[in-house]
Amino acid sequence: MAASAAPAGLVAALLVLAAPAFAQDAGGTSPAPAAPPLASVLPPNAPPTFAELAEKQLDAVVFISTTQAAPQDGPQAGPRGPERPGFPPGSPFEEFFREFRDRQRGQPQQQQAPRPTAALGSGFIIDPAGFVVTNSHVVSEAAEISVTMHDGTKLPAKLVGVDGPTDLAVLKVDSRKPLVSAPWGDSEALRVGDWVVAIGNPFGLGGSVTAGILSARQRDIQQGPYDDYLQTDASINRGNSGGPLYNLNGEVIGINTAIYSPTGGSVGIGFAIPSSIARPVIEQLRDHGQVRRGWLGVQVQSVTSDIAESLGMQEPAGALVTSVSPEGPAGKGGVRQGDVITRFNGESIEQMRELPRVVAATKIGSAVPLELLREGKAETLTVTVGELEPQEQVALSGSSGAPRPETTVDTKQVLGLTLSQLTPGLRDSFSINPDVEGVVVTEVGDASAASERGIEAGDVIVEAGQEPVKTPEDLNRLVDDARSQGRKTVLMLLSRDGDLRYVPMPIEDRKG
Repeated sequence: MAASAAPAGLVAALLVLAAPAFAQDAGGTSPAPAAPPLASVLPPNAPPTFAELAEKQLDAVVFISTTQAAPQDGPQAGPRGPERPGFPPGSPFEEFFREFRDRQRGQPQQQQAPRPTAALGSGFIIDPAGFVVTNSHVVSEAAEISVTMHDGTKLPAKLVGVDGPTDLAVLKVDSRKPLVSAPWGDSEALRVGDWVVAIGNPFGLGGSVTAGILSARQRDIQQGPYDDYLQTDASINRGNSGGPLYNLNGEVIGINTAIYSPTGGSVGIGFAIPSSIARPVIEQLRDHGQVRRGWLGVQVQSVTSDIAESLGMQEPAGALVTSVSPEGPAGKGGVRQGDVITRFNGESIEQMRELPRVVAATKIGSAVPLELLREGKAETLTVTVGELEPQEQVALSGSSGAPRPETTVDTKQVLGLTLSQLTPGLRDSFSINPDVEGVVVTEVGDASAASERGIEAGDVIVEAGQEPVKTPEDLNRLVDDARSQGRKTVLMLLSRDGDLRYVPMPIEDRKG
């Protein structure tokens, strides 16, 4: 399946868990060695068995298969060969052996007419009325969705709603038989080290039960704005996507969604959406088919140690406001660029990524207190939460490849940066918007701290030390002021392609 966007080192290995409909066999088997006595395997105080939990919950977990319509036959499509007897439909080995026979008979696979694509995943019933939860990536772009119960009953499913930012989806099936549903649990009550149990459909092998512990909390795997994953070492693989993660009371405390794996198989690092995040989203999807989220109208970034030092903060915490929508709730409430939001609606904001989740979960239209630091002083404002409207994210290209200006301009070197005042020619050369004011970076020293922090030619320095910068001399003066105050860094606000971000720059004794 697709590799997830993740930090360097994880990009190639972080995999969503929906599986192709047919998986290859791993090879031959050999006799297993005799198992050691149970007491020597299980840690002290471990439950002697998970059998009772599995017996009660297996009927609530389902196997989800989807198909997408086959592409229209084109001039290069050859005749479709007749289907040959083989493994039962849906078997993990069916596709492998069909392709093997085709190759043996000299029938290249590319000459066959395209067949509908298929994928497998997991899900679980949350309501006896037939509502089923899974991951959105399991059912995205599906032409048909089928849900297979643990007893083999296969039912067509209707998509009720999906939520891409949290990777959740709700399906609806109609069954003549009574359905068993899984109860929700409180993921916040789970402690790191507690036992957890996963049930799902890895590689099409439905009804698979595995156990492990909660390894960590609040994992940000950079899948979306609301990342707050549970990490577990319970064995989960492709095809487990959308399946439940249980506590020992048989309550769902997570929804399995991704694994970290260099090999594509389980290496003991899996991620699940906590029930505290999933449950309210699923309830909105079930009742309304869509999710409404609160909106503040700010762009924020993390407060690093360098940024905290630049702002005179004791500890790096909160969310640093890089821009404010004037007509948004924050703008109307008095929030300014450069403020550090520390609490929202009574909840502490220790890390920047906590703010979008807290705001999104706040009731639309409610007036809530917002605490912040402004120029080192604590303030409390009241903002009325708006509604987040769906917006398409547009990828903007960088400006590092912009042509150098042909006209001669006066420049000055500060902190390894070659700077110039903005002129019409420089605006055209670097495609800088007319409403952006500051000094433009025309060159960055190869071995400078500015280069290490990602500053590029064409960036515009708008502020330094939270004061406007109009000329290179302004920046030089503000750097000297910060140095005289004993600062190790100066906080600069940069504009690139209309986006603003703060960059803490180390103050060097040398210039250039």
